[in-house]
Amino acid sequence: MCRILGSFAAGADRPEPAQLAAVSARQRHGGPDEHQVLSGPGWSLGCDRLAVTDPRGGRQPYRLPHLPGVLAVLNGEIYNHAELRRALAARGHRFPDHCDGGVLPALYAEYGPAFAEHLDGMFAVALLDLRPGSTRLVLAVDDMGMKPLHLHHDPRDGSTRFASEIPALLAFEGVRISPRDDALDTVLATRASFSTHTALDGIDVLPPGATALVRPGAAPVVRRRAPYRAKPLGDTQDVLRHEVRRLARADVPVCAVTSGGLDSGLVTGLAAEHARETDAPPLHTFHLTYRGRWPDSEAAHARAVARRARTVHHEVAVDPDELGSLLTRTVRHLGQPNADPITLSTYALFRAVRENGFTVALTGDGADELFGGYDRMRAALAAGPEWADTYTDALSAAPRLVREHLYTSHYRAHIADRGSAADRITQELRSAEAAGADRLTAMTAFETRWRLPAYHLRRLDHLSMAWAVEARLPFLQPSVVTHARSLPTAARTGKRALYEAGAELLPPSVLRRPKQPFTLPVAAMLSPGGPLLDLVREMLSPARLVLGGKIRADRAAKLLARHLERPTPQAALTLWSLAVHELWTEVVRGMRIPVGCAA
Repeated sequence: MCRILGSFAAGADRPEPAQLAAVSARQRHGGPDEHQVLSGPGWSLGCDRLAVTDPRGGRQPYRLPHLPGVLAVLNGEIYNHAELRRALAARGHRFPDHCDGGVLPALYAEYGPAFAEHLDGMFAVALLDLRPGSTRLVLAVDDMGMKPLHLHHDPRDGSTRFASEIPALLAFEGVRISPRDDALDTVLATRASFSTHTALDGIDVLPPGATALVRPGAAPVVRRRAPYRAKPLGDTQDVLRHEVRRLARADVPVCAVTSGGLDSGLVTGLAAEHARETDAPPLHTFHLTYRGRWPDSEAAHARAVARRARTVHHEVAVDPDELGSLLTRTVRHLGQPNADPITLSTYALFRAVRENGFTVALTGDGADELFGGYDRMRAALAAGPEWADTYTDALSAAPRLVREHLYTSHYRAHIADRGSAADRITQELRSAEAAGADRLTAMTAFETRWRLPAYHLRRLDHLSMAWAVEARLPFLQPSVVTHARSLPTAARTGKRALYEAGAELLPPSVLRRPKQPFTLPVAAMLSPGGPLLDLVREMLSPARLVLGGKIRADRAAKLLARHLERPTPQAALTLWSLAVHELWTEVVRGMRIPVGCAA
């Protein structure tokens, strides 16, 4: 697991070392163990390494003596690297160590840009081929988009630059950006930027399962490749058990995140089982809560899971007075607005994981998307012909009527003219249905292709790596994804298959409880005397909103006043989302985020 960076331009000078050092410094929190950047005329390639596999080997960029001119960097893990190394060694390739990314130059030599089709893992890869007559840059990300890669192409000079994180990418000279005009509407309508766009004009993200080919002076050509082919492994519990055991193996300490729900509970139970059967030390589990008495706490459920699995349980209690600082830091690390208050919880949780000596954490992310677990899915399945609108409305931080009420007349007309992100999602779902997909399949396809990587996985990647922790996701491994997609609709509705898999592993209280997201009790905290009130008031001051020209300050003030008289989750989320967008706008105004921004 690492942070990677690089640039590629035809006929350009060698990039300045100071500039490359600045780019590296902005994402070094995710790779504190080793730093190296190589460069030449018109190119650079670098890595900030978090040593997980073969910590003593694996220096990046990867190079093999018998393949001069081929260099590669990797962010992530390649789980089938031993198998690939054996096959490549049989073809005459030789490797200096056992690090997973060391196979990349040889794999490229054998398969060219199709090399990524052979990778089983979570990864963002950048590979430079500097051999005469074949000069090119190849970029690739895993099939689910677990490891993001951000790109900037300048059509004026034909240069392409990339980095694992947006703040690092902005440290490259010549990267010009501005907030997208529809960024506010996107945050309120869908909570995060979808598709290949970020909230910044000029910066894109490579979509899941894609490979980009960059020729000298040309724009990246992005193609979606064939997915990695996984072998069938049995029923749901068998498939998940196999992946948990595989991902629980590492050359550094491994723990599990336990929210108290079904998904993380399954991962926890199977990982603890594996530890006992291999005579390993007991599994450590981590759960985050907030000091004081707040509604919807899951701490008791997490403790029940930990007792059943016999783990060493850590209940991390965050002081609510710290929330303002946490929000600023999460916005800076993400580089774009994410309206879910879960960002603060995620950041604080992985801080505790790292402070307790763990480098790898297993999580339950991805289960809801694959196994139909969200309430919005069930509501859409029960709805009439307007089911797609029902589903899209449930994604929003602010309902359509609320956000249109809050917009200035100019901004409302602007969004109506160009269309909202919510409209595009509804149209995609309707098109899938018209092409013959059933509702659940259409929703699952959208969730896994666009919402999961943009909304959840970028957050998980950036905020775990803010503390140099590698988050591993058993539910998103190819065998589990293939298995889930092969199940009949009934087994995928409401996570029925997962409830059956957890019947013998989890306490009855966890199996019977209603679904609840791991998040922040924002409605209660944004109440009179609450720890978030002053922060939101500051972000939504009339002076700020008038300057932005998108939100009517008088209507935002009335919404806050009504919420303080009678707090509601919906009003709280709307106010929170507006505040996050305003804070992000403030960060972007200067965004040159200070080099070496601390975690």
